[in-house]
Amino acid sequence: MKLFGINVIGLDHSRRSLSMYGNSVRSNIFKPIKAENDSGASLVNDCAEYSGNNIGQMSNIGKSTNILWHGTPVQKHDRQRLLQQKGCVIWLTGLSGSGKSTLACVLSQNLHSRGKLAYILDGDNVRHGLNKDLSFRAEDRSENIRRIGEVAKLLADAGVICITSLISPYRKDRDACRALLSKGDFIEVFLDAPLDLCESRDPKGLYKLARAGKIKGFTGIDDPYEPPSSCEIVLQQKGSDCASPGDMAERVIAYLEDNGYLRA
Repeated sequence: MKLFGINVIGLDHSRRSLSMYGNSVRSNIFKPIKAENDSGASLVNDCAEYSGNNIGQMSNIGKSTNILWHGTPVQKHDRQRLLQQKGCVIWLTGLSGSGKSTLACVLSQNLHSRGKLAYILDGDNVRHGLNKDLSFRAEDRSENIRRIGEVAKLLADAGVICITSLISPYRKDRDACRALLSKGDFIEVFLDAPLDLCESRDPKGLYKLARAGKIKGFTGIDDPYEPPSSCEIVLQQKGSDCASPGDMAERVIAYLEDNGYLRA
């Protein structure tokens, strides 16, 4: 018999068949799957840990009390194999006008064209949301960098090549971000451009405002920039002898290739 064009008898027969074998189907569906991860521990044991059956040490960190780190079955190396790349942080630092944002965009585009997943954390962009509650006072600038460092760490753990583009004027703040990651996963790139060159570019008109006293605490004018003491890459720019953004991006990509970041 058909109802609205549907074979009701056929549906009823299928329903009885499913009912007959329901217990068997359910037992097979919900039967634990045995699988081995890279550490040799079974997925079943892992799931017991993740479900809370194997509670570890509770922690108090900063103002957060009674917190517990929850492990997950898919680890960084699994995500890296999926993406065929190694997660890392490329930290672009330098004065305003040194070309950080331009380089970040070209670098991201070049990596994308190679089939690599990258994400830019631009200083101004992050202040539109996550860090909109922070000013440009020294203590807030440090907190701005700390938060971005923590987000960059998460992106690197996801297997993404994270590109940060921000002045990050204080050496201790950059070093603190470096300490968040495994050795080699923090790649500091210093865009070494002299102040007069950056000021002549002045893409946002901020140097002009700072010189007029309308902006206080502006890096390079009345607030210091501390250049890296030991970084992975220095991109030096002097007068007319400035490499193009494309050439600078290729230098960074060459570093990534030489150090195995563009393969799993």
